[in-house]
Amino acid sequence: MLRLLHLLRPNAMSIAAASIAPLPSLSIRSSRLPIRHNPALTNRYFLAASPLSSSFPNASVRCFSAAADKVRVHNPVVEMDGDEMTRVIWTMINDKLIFPHLELDIKYFDLGILNRDATDDKVTVESAEAALEYNVAIKCATITPDEGRVKEYGLKNMWRSPNGTIRNILNGTVFREPILCRNIPRIVPGWKKSICIGRHAFGDQYRATDTIIKGPGKLKMVFAFAESSMEMAFGKRRPLYLSTKNTILKNYDGRFKDIFEEVYEENWRKKFEEHSIWYEHRLIDDMVAYAMKSEGGYVWACKNYDGDAQSDLLAQGFGSLGLMTSVLLSDDGKTLEAEAAHGTVTRHFRLHQKGQETSTNSIASIFAWTRGLEHR
Repeated sequence: MLRLLHLLRPNAMSIAAASIAPLPSLSIRSSRLPIRHNPALTNRYFLAASPLSSSFPNASVRCFSAAADKVRVHNPVVEMDGDEMTRVIWTMINDKLIFPHLELDIKYFDLGILNRDATDDKVTVESAEAALEYNVAIKCATITPDEGRVKEYGLKNMWRSPNGTIRNILNGTVFREPILCRNIPRIVPGWKKSICIGRHAFGDQYRATDTIIKGPGKLKMVFAFAESSMEMAFGKRRPLYLSTKNTILKNYDGRFKDIFEEVYEENWRKKFEEHSIWYEHRLIDDMVAYAMKSEGGYVWACKNYDGDAQSDLLAQGFGSLGLMTSVLLSDDGKTLEAEAAHGTVTRHFRLHQKGQETSTNSIASIFAWTRGLEHR
């Protein structure tokens, strides 16, 4: 594993800086299933579905012969393939950095837009269920179709975001963290340590109602958010901050504050204090000011909208939106799905389709693999 980590260091990877030469057709490993190609859609591929088991009929298995110099990986890993330029990069990362060095049991799911359409998006649900079974998934960036994409690909429906589907099934929290590189200057020079930001990707301004339900009910998602945040902070041995605007949204944001405090006192205070870390609630405006003047080194739990906005601010402040990891962690800390925080890089893929040379940052996709393998 040390050998693999050495190969995956940013300054040891020529793939991160080198131009990706145009590929007239994707080079697919012989271990993959046969490819079906739609002649009307140049350079767009999806894998034929083949039963892995009765539980996951849209999965396939990658089988790799053992080699004496490969590191044997004992636990299965769920791989979720994606779309456009990131799919091209994904194949190159696997061929150059992953499979030559690791003997892996891969549970493969093709989440490319054409295969999602062909399976009525069942492949997305099955991939998330497999992630729950095997506790780790590594995902390539995927398309969330709009009207233009439906027309472009001839889709049967405007399918939901696969990330949203997976997130709802895993019932976890999205955590994003910058990838620090010494040779990339930081726009906020005072940030010496990374800041891991957790986003409660549910409800908030998009769906919230500021009211109190006095009878019995469930707040499972909020408790899951609190547990996931505590789990992440404890695992990193870093302080945890929750930011809300409970002075204005006294009921809605107030419940976030109260639930985090309850979860911390009941399950985490003693563990945190044993490692000299802590939990603290702050108002969002105070927290933003603190973040700008701090040196980093903590986990920041945000509500939906706050996390959406502040994660991009952090990414750019640390140097680049393309240097950001993203993991979805379940509330019990057992299941993790890792991916790049960026999209499918459509603009580069259009050039690639025309046979033109492109230069695409692959660091975040590589780190998706390292984060997933680390958790496994």
